[in-house]
Amino acid sequence: MFKKGQLAVYPAHGVGVIESEEEKQIGGLAQRFYILRILENDMIIMIPTDNAATVGLRPVIDQKQVSQVYSILKDRDVIIENQTWNRRYRDYMKKIKTGSVFEVAEVLRDLFLLKLDKELSFGERKMLDTARGLLVKELSVARQAKEEDIEAEVEKIFHA
Repeated sequence: MFKKGQLAVYPAHGVGVIESEEEKQIGGLAQRFYILRILENDMIIMIPTDNAATVGLRPVIDQKQVSQVYSILKDRDVIIENQTWNRRYRDYMKKIKTGSVFEVAEVLRDLFLLKLDKELSFGERKMLDTARGLLVKELSVARQAKEEDIEAEVEKIFHA
C-alpha cells in the first residue's frame, strides 16, 4: 500500500512520486488507481491498486540494497555470453522490464564490460544510457545524494 507523496519505482520508467489515489470508472466498474508522476520526465502513470505488485511497482531501495547494487556493479567475475547483439538486447530488455534494481545493475555492468571489448550497437548504447539513468536516479533518491555525484561514482567503478 502506497501513500500520497511516497516515492516508488515503476519498471522501465524509474522513480516516481505517488500523487494521489483515485477511483475511476473503467468499463462500468469502479477501480482504484495510484497516480504516479515519474520524476525524470513528469510522465503520469495510472496503476490499478489491486495490480500494483503484479506490475512491479515497489518502494525505493534501502541502504542495505544500495550496497548490494554497488557489489553487482563492482563484480568482474562474470561471463558475458557470446550471442548476437539483438539476442543480448532482448535479454537485457527483459531484465530492465522486471523493475528489479539488481537486474538493471547487471545490465549496466554487462554493457559497460562489453563496451571495453567491442563497439556497442546503437540499441545497446541506448540501453546502457537507459540502465544508467534508471540506476543513478534510484541510487540518488535512496542515498539522498545528487545525481551527478552518483553518476561520477558509477563511472569511477567502471574506469578503475
